[in-house]
Amino acid sequence: MMQLTPKTEQQESRLEAIENSFLKVRKQTEFLVHGLSAEDQCVQAMADTSPTKWHLAHTTWFFETFILKPYLPAYEEFNTNFNFLFNSCYEQIGKRHARNMRGLLTRPSIDEAYAYRSHIDNSMINYLENDPEHERLSLLELGINHEQQHQELILTDIKYTLSCNPLNPIYIPAKPWEATPSRDLQWLRFNGGLIEVGSNSDEFIFDCEGPAHKVWVEPDELASRPITNAEFINFIEDGGYRRSEFWLADGWSHCREMAWLAPLYWKQKDGDWHLFTMSGLRQV
Repeated sequence: MMQLTPKTEQQESRLEAIENSFLKVRKQTEFLVHGLSAEDQCVQAMADTSPTKWHLAHTTWFFETFILKPYLPAYEEFNTNFNFLFNSCYEQIGKRHARNMRGLLTRPSIDEAYAYRSHIDNSMINYLENDPEHERLSLLELGINHEQQHQELILTDIKYTLSCNPLNPIYIPAKPWEATPSRDLQWLRFNGGLIEVGSNSDEFIFDCEGPAHKVWVEPDELASRPITNAEFINFIEDGGYRRSEFWLADGWSHCREMAWLAPLYWKQKDGDWHLFTMSGLRQV
């Protein structure tokens, strides 16, 4: 029988904070997709994107695979096929469904994906309420941050998917844009030198963000503001996508191969440039 060690006040506080963060992030994910149809959530518009349904299930699979199955006694998998379907790149876990074929997964249904999420959420609450080992809370923090990464991917992937639809669907309504005058462009000089990057923080960081270390940076200049839409239109009209002198070799080769004429999401309509946004097509 497992013996439980009394928790300190600090451990209690950390456990409560992580549990609240887990529930909050899981709800945020479902809030992001609540306005999408079942059809929206099954599409994979290109190999570099994934269907919304896959993101919903994959983030859930993470908690089941790395926390519940190894550490919650008597836990039973929701569906034994999901390990193959929703593993992404974890070689040690086993074989997985090809990334570029995720859009062909019409089954399981979106309803089953939500049932999977609910099952895992309830099981995770059970796990957290039964005094998990505190060294495993770092693994839970990783899972929470992993899901937040996929929240970003859900939005970028659904934006690309909706942009491929000639109806220019709206993900979320937005207020009209207000044109603002641009500031004068200046080049800000940075002297460079030996600087410190990375982190040794006790707070959560991904493994690629640490440890802190020194790197040498050459002197450089940075523009005082981002480029404006008007300036980019000037670049297009001046032949920027037809003149190799503005590109590095790999970029120019890709530009020609892909027949680029404007930035991604820019479209001409009635002689004016428009930008596809999460609020549909809007004039630049």
